Amino acid sequence: MIAPLSASQFKYLDGDIIFQETASGQSEAIKRATASPYSHVGIVYYEKNTAYVFEAVQPVKRSSLGAFLKRSVGGRYVVKRLKNRDLELNPEKLSRMRAAGKKFVGKNYDWTFGWSDERIYCSELVWKIYRNGAGIELAPPKKLKEFNLGDRVVQKKMKERYGKNIPYEEPVVSPGQLFESPLLETVFEKK
Repeated sequence: MIAPLSASQFKYLDGDIIFQETASGQSEAIKRATASPYSHVGIVYYEKNTAYVFEAVQPVKRSSLGAFLKRSVGGRYVVKRLKNRDLELNPEKLSRMRAAGKKFVGKNYDWTFGWSDERIYCSELVWKIYRNGAGIELAPPKKLKEFNLGDRVVQKKMKERYGKNIPYEEPVVSPGQLFESPLLETVFEKK
C-alpha cells in the first residue's frame, strides 16, 4: 500500500530500495532494453539518524538522500520495501547487508554490466547486498540476450560498450527486474 504522505513526511527504513530515472547517457537504453521506466536504483541506510543511499555510480559510494533525489528526472521516484521487512531484516541481517555493501565501496561502475565483483552496476549492487547479506534473492538474473536488444538506441549503446563482442550469455539484473520483484512492495511514490 502506498503511503498517503508527502515526501517530507515519509519515513525511510534501512534496506529500502529507491528507484529513479536519471538523465545519464545510458538511461534511455536501459529503459528500452528492460521495458522499465526506471534506469537507476539504490539502497537506503541510516547513519547517525540521517538517511543515505548506497549506490553504484562512479565509483560505488554512499550519497546523501537529497543528492540522489536531485538526479531523479522530473523529481519522480519510487521506494519499495521488503514484504514482512520487520521479520525478514533483523538487526543482524541489516548489519551483514552493510558489510556486504562495504566490500564494493570505491569500486568502478561497470559500464558493460558484467556479473563479476570487479566492477559493479546499480541493480547488481542492490541484488548482491540482499543476496550476500540477507540470503534473499530479489529476482532471478536473466541473460543479456533476454532483454530487448533489437531497439536502435539499445543497439547503439551496445556497440559503444562491446563492439562486436556482445556477451549474450552474461547474467544481468536490471532495475526493472528488482522493481517487479514479488518480494517487494511499494511504500512511497513521488510522481
